[in-house]
Amino acid sequence: MLMLVDCSKCRTTLQLPPGAQSIRCAICQAITHIADPRSGPAPSPPPSSSSSSSYQPGHVPPSAVAPSPYNHAPPGQPPHAQGRKRALIVGVSYRHTNHELKGCINDARCMKYMLTNRFKFPESSIVMLTEEDPDPLKRPTKYNMRMALYWLIQGCQPGDSLLFHFSGHGSQQRNYNGEEVDGYDETLCPVDFETQGMIVDDEINTTLVRPLPRGARLHAIIDACHSGTVLDLPFLCRMDRQGKYIWEDHRPRSGMWKGTSGGEAISFSGCDDNQTSADTSALSKITSTGAMTYSFIQAIERGHGATYGSMLNSMRSTIRNTDSGSELSGAGGLVTSLVTMLLTGGSLSGGFRQEPQLTANEPFDVYTKPFSL
Repeated sequence: MLMLVDCSKCRTTLQLPPGAQSIRCAICQAITHIADPRSGPAPSPPPSSSSSSSYQPGHVPPSAVAPSPYNHAPPGQPPHAQGRKRALIVGVSYRHTNHELKGCINDARCMKYMLTNRFKFPESSIVMLTEEDPDPLKRPTKYNMRMALYWLIQGCQPGDSLLFHFSGHGSQQRNYNGEEVDGYDETLCPVDFETQGMIVDDEINTTLVRPLPRGARLHAIIDACHSGTVLDLPFLCRMDRQGKYIWEDHRPRSGMWKGTSGGEAISFSGCDDNQTSADTSALSKITSTGAMTYSFIQAIERGHGATYGSMLNSMRSTIRNTDSGSELSGAGGLVTSLVTMLLTGGSLSGGFRQEPQLTANEPFDVYTKPFSL
């Protein structure tokens, strides 16, 4: 259960992660310490110093309740009519394990490049978690991912545009409260999921979706297995190969609200809940990428990003035609140039079967609603 506290300095309402004893405000950067009601008054804030707000490389704090390292608000004045742009990008390769993936860090790099160059996301407003980063607080552990998700939503105002991209393993686990249509919760796998556990769709929904205020927008791009409803959004766009679609109602039978607080949340996912996603070099032909991330960027770069319907159709066509070879000869263009410029190495061949999905907090006409990040 989430605990809401007021910032000790600016009084902004903050969502305290489970088990945390302090939290840093994304707006004013003040640290608010939370008292255990059984242990008397809250501790006094520690004296400020140049080293108190950062960790030394390679040093992990002994306590698992350290404040979030993602404590910077996007630069500039408070939100104006156009709002701010903020993104969290996570690429998990699970190196040196039996679960290793080849293309996830490539996906993260390509997504960051596209956001900064095509959609003008400030680089200072993008947090990227990968195993490549020497900073232990920027590794895609369960704790760091949780903190980064809170950072993404913290201080969100009308007009803001948020993006969450995940490339890695996804899974399922049995749901026992009757909220899932298929009886399973969808999950994302951090790099340490075998010891710390997975991040469940209920938590992602509670953290990112439900607090989203009116006038704010969240896009999630989830390149993982079993990811169709991993944000637990209430409606899923079921589209056939001719482009005809119908919105399925996935609201829990219990009546629990899984939508936003008035904002707009839309998720592109790599496949349906009962499907798996591919990590392949068949699309870029030069290195491994996630099929969904590649097809998403490809749709935009080829000019198919006018509406959500044209995006989804283009992504599905790119993936579907890979097996037949019709896309292989033409695959690439701007995206392959981007990958060539950014990446090296990697190789995993082969065809695959998956259908990217679209979910949202409210149904809409996918062929008339303009796509924009």
